[in-house]
Amino acid sequence: MENELPFGVRAELKSLPKDLADIVGAHIWAAGHLIDEDPDLAFRHAEAARRRAGRLPIVREAAAETAYAAGEYAIALREFRAIRRMNGGDDLLPVIADCERALGRHRDALAVLAELDPATRNIELRIECLLVEAGIRDDLGQRAEALRLLKAAIGRKIGAPGAQARLRYAYADLLERQGDAQGAREWFTSAAALDQHADLDVADRLASIDGVVLPDFADDEDEDDDLDEDDSDEDLDEDDSDEDLDEDDSDEDLDEDDSDEDLDEDDSDEDLDEDDSDEDLDEDDSDEDLDEDDSDEDLDEDDSDEDLDEDDSDEDLDQDDPDEEDLEGEDEATPAAEDEAADDSLEPTDDEGDERE
Repeated sequence: MENELPFGVRAELKSLPKDLADIVGAHIWAAGHLIDEDPDLAFRHAEAARRRAGRLPIVREAAAETAYAAGEYAIALREFRAIRRMNGGDDLLPVIADCERALGRHRDALAVLAELDPATRNIELRIECLLVEAGIRDDLGQRAEALRLLKAAIGRKIGAPGAQARLRYAYADLLERQGDAQGAREWFTSAAALDQHADLDVADRLASIDGVVLPDFADDEDEDDDLDEDDSDEDLDEDDSDEDLDEDDSDEDLDEDDSDEDLDEDDSDEDLDEDDSDEDLDEDDSDEDLDEDDSDEDLDEDDSDEDLDEDDSDEDLDQDDPDEEDLEGEDEATPAAEDEAADDSLEPTDDEGDERE
C-alpha cells in the first residue's frame, strides 16, 4: 500500500514516526481510491488522517478535496485556504471561488478570482477560473456574459483538448438551459469529439435532448449490490440464527450438565445423608453399647453392693449369734423359773390360810 502512494506523499510522511506514518498513509490511500465512488467515506478517511497529522500539506489537501467531493463546502473552503497559506500560489483560486459560490457568496467568489495574476502563463488555471466565473455569472442572472466569456475562450482555442472539451460542454449546457436545444446538440457533439477519455456525460445529455432514455447500468449494478447486501444480510441473519441455536444448544447442554451436577450433588447429598445416618446409627449403637456397658457396670456394682450387703448381713448374723445363745440360755432358765413360780402359786398364802380357818 505504501508503494502505491505518490512519491510526494511518501516524502511528506517520512517526517512522521513509522507507525503513525503507516496509519496516515493508509487513510490517504483509502481516501484517494474512494473519492469517486463513495465521497462521504473518502472524506471520513481524510478526516482521520487530518486528526493525526494535520500539519502536513498533503493531509490537508486530501481533507479539502474529499470534503469538496462530498459537498462539505465550508470544510473544503477552510482546508483549501489553509493549504494556500502553507504553500502559496494561485493554483487553488478556482476551487476556493467555487466553494464560495456553493455557499451562496457569489461576490466573494468573484473577488477570489480577481486575485489571479493576469500575466500567468498557466493556461489550465486560467481556463478553470473562467469556467467558475461563467457559472457565477449565470447564477447572478448574467447568462449572456457567461456565454460571451466561454465563446471567447473557445475561439482562441487555448488549452489542451480536454480543457477545450470542458469549455464546449459548459457552453452547450447554458444553451440548453436557455432553450436552444439545436445549438446545445451541436456544442455537445463538438465536446464529445474532444473528450478523448470520455470524462464527460455527453452521451446522456444528447439522449436527453432527443428524448431517448438510456438504460442505467449503474442502477442495475446498484440493484445487484443491494441483492448481494440482502443475501449477505440473510447470511448474517442465518449465521446469527445458527449462533443463537448453538447458544441454545449450549445452554441446554449446560442445563443438562447442571441438572446432572444437581443430580450428582443430590446423590452425593443422599450418600452423605446415608453416611451421616450410618454414623448416627453407629453412634447410637455405640451409645447403646456404652449404655449396656454402663448397665453392666451398674449391675456389677449392684451385685458387688449386694455381695457387700450379704457380707454385711452375714457379719450381722454372726454378730447376732451370741444373742441367740443368750436367748437359748434364757430359754433354758425359763422352765425352772416357771416351775418355781408354779410351786409358789400352789403354796397358800397366809391370808388364804386364815380365811380357810
